[in-house]
Amino acid sequence: MSLFLLKRLTTLVGTLIGASVIIFLVLEILPGNAAQMLMGPDASPDAVAALATKLGLDQPAWTRYWHWVGGMLTGNLGDSYTYGSPVAELILERLQLTIPLAIMAMLLTTVLALLVGMTAAARHNQLGDVGLMGLTQVGIAIPNFWFAILLILLFSVKLQWFSAGGFDGWGEGVGGILDGVKSLLLPALSLAVVQAAILARITRSAVLEVMREDFVRTARAKGVSQRAVLWLHVLRNALIPVITVMGMQFSELLAGTIVVENVFYLPGLGRLIFQAISNRDLVVVRNCVMLLAAFVVIVNFVVDVLYAVIDPRIKASDI
Repeated sequence: MSLFLLKRLTTLVGTLIGASVIIFLVLEILPGNAAQMLMGPDASPDAVAALATKLGLDQPAWTRYWHWVGGMLTGNLGDSYTYGSPVAELILERLQLTIPLAIMAMLLTTVLALLVGMTAAARHNQLGDVGLMGLTQVGIAIPNFWFAILLILLFSVKLQWFSAGGFDGWGEGVGGILDGVKSLLLPALSLAVVQAAILARITRSAVLEVMREDFVRTARAKGVSQRAVLWLHVLRNALIPVITVMGMQFSELLAGTIVVENVFYLPGLGRLIFQAISNRDLVVVRNCVMLLAAFVVIVNFVVDVLYAVIDPRIKASDI
């Protein structure tokens, strides 16, 4: 297991280094000038040049890259061009909304997918299976921003059960937390529907494959109930492909908040990235994108570790 972890950690570090280089280079070749954007179109060239010098934009690219990497290692991400405040504070403030939103969406995705996938597998080739798989096909085809608008029209405009957007923060006590959860429920649901539809189909396929194994027939021959066989024996052995997809989906949910947070006008990381791109605030964009890339790499690392926990047959040479 120690060799397995060492190999995965080495891959993790190498991937993060490669991602940082790609992110920096891609943002470097984008057209536009941050100093010109801040000063306005009528600013004199001397004023623009002075601001570029102050922001360090006149330094060579490799120098700015090493300053950026060194800042990430020490926790100094620089100051935002637009907000004039430390980028680390901006990101931490916005993560207080985005992380709970992504976790809520992942929980909804997991619960819906397991219920639908297991139910469809238990009723293989029956009417219930066909109906549920038809619903998942519809779910895959629905864009999350369009579904978000439908949720707003139904639950906010017509029924008036939820607010149409905005987030007042996490209040004090249980009541404040519940109010925050309520504000994020519709956005989390709009993110979860598409991912739950995909995961449900993966779960169904994995469960059906395991149900053909000999140990399942043995359990049934011993008189174990269908429900016990499915949830206690089949599900664990079908989890590896399911967990693989879940790991990728959590990363997609974090990236998907960019659209959904703008639909619901939520002050999260996604909206910060959108505003930073509009203002060409490359310091914010670079660090936010690197943070999302780090989330993806770390989630994949956790998934690989879970492989070995779920299936002890997996060794370092297998991955």
